[in-house]
Amino acid sequence: MTTHDTLVLRVAGRPVGRYVTRPELPARLSPRPYLHPVTTLAGTTVTELSPADHTHHLGVGVAVPDVEGTNFWGGRTFVRDQGPTELDNHGTQRHTSFQLRDPDGFVEELRWIAAGAELLRERRTVAATGLTDSAWALDFTFSLTNITPVPLSIGSPATNGRPGAAYGGFFWRARKEVGAPDVFTADREGESGIHGTRADWLALAGTAWTLVFAGATDDTRRDPWFVRTAEYPGVGSSLAYDERLPVPPGETVVRRVVTVVADGRLGRDEAAVLVRKAVSQ
Repeated sequence: MTTHDTLVLRVAGRPVGRYVTRPELPARLSPRPYLHPVTTLAGTTVTELSPADHTHHLGVGVAVPDVEGTNFWGGRTFVRDQGPTELDNHGTQRHTSFQLRDPDGFVEELRWIAAGAELLRERRTVAATGLTDSAWALDFTFSLTNITPVPLSIGSPATNGRPGAAYGGFFWRARKEVGAPDVFTADREGESGIHGTRADWLALAGTAWTLVFAGATDDTRRDPWFVRTAEYPGVGSSLAYDERLPVPPGETVVRRVVTVVADGRLGRDEAAVLVRKAVSQ
């Protein structure tokens, strides 16, 4: 895998993330910009790129399995009454330009292309902010605008007939270790108890690291969480949980997720304090 046009995110001069804008990837992976590796302040990597279990998982980014039938997620497409199916329907997110590019963040313009035609135009804003000596925050906002003259809608395997598989939107493929990470919210724990809920925040804790995710806008907070720990470690917010998300011509969908990246295993109180600080900055 070769890459072009990368930048490094830094917190107080310390590198914490590498952003790849133009990866050279096979069409089946739905090529798109991504963050990898993302690390804690102590240098522990907390993302994975094209792991063997899901080669289309690309660190941290935005991935959507169904925009009017085009797969911007990668891999197989879930077809109603048929199941996961190999289709030649993969789209591409193409980096256009940086409107801002600083050591601690950037503002980027992207085009979402399907079969040579542009469906969506995205503005992506990413910022890295220090919180403590052992934690920092990744602030990730994306705005998707329908630039076509016709209505579009965003779907998921769940809206296409596979209950519980409502992935699509912001997605973080986390570090895979020998044991599954713990997942908890302010009042719940475990994948089965949290997947599909609308918790204010959720934490994923590995052997020596913790990620705490929070939706930072009203719309994002209304999106249920997509959570996986047993099969693989990953967290996302679901744009299309139980029904398709319409995007009329000229209209824009905006989502913002702030993630605390911490060294060590945080408890509930520590996670809550850090995520409140991160979202309020």
